[in-house]
Amino acid sequence: MTNELDRKSDYSINEQFTKRWSPRAFRDEEVPEELIFRTLEAARWAPSSMNIQPWRFIVARTKEDREKFHSFIMEGNRVWCENAPVLILFISEKKGGSHAFDTGISFGFFALQALENGLVTHPMGGFDKEKARDVLGIPDNYQLHAVVALGYQGDKASLSPELQERETPSTRRPLKESIHQGTF
Repeated sequence: MTNELDRKSDYSINEQFTKRWSPRAFRDEEVPEELIFRTLEAARWAPSSMNIQPWRFIVARTKEDREKFHSFIMEGNRVWCENAPVLILFISEKKGGSHAFDTGISFGFFALQALENGLVTHPMGGFDKEKARDVLGIPDNYQLHAVVALGYQGDKASLSPELQERETPSTRRPLKESIHQGTF
């Protein structure tokens, strides 16, 4: 087990990178529209190949809209994300060869701005993409990437015992294990 204090970078970086993590416990507190849009504004400023800006964000803030999302989120994620006050589906228009990469960068900007705004994020790949496409009316020329829970961090006691054990920031492998110089 680790905690935030154990998250040390190999090199000196801005602490926002080591403070950001993906908790599952959310407070039952509405996020003001201003904060949601301020967070999405940061995502909008991500770089993209040829400035195509392929990302799109489908936002569920109302109970009715969140229930639509719950219909396609897999049970393992739904048990905790039903407490999140905002769910956002990150998708990208299939334009150019880097639309998925560009949209991933937009999520990175989004997650760091959320932290700056006092919010937490938890991206989920565990959802039925075809059902989501059908429920939300997403055209075939868009790729679905992740559902992101957004809100204020809650008490881990609100989670099941097995999720409580996992409710801690994770570590990262040493940087040197990810770098290949010159060739693989």
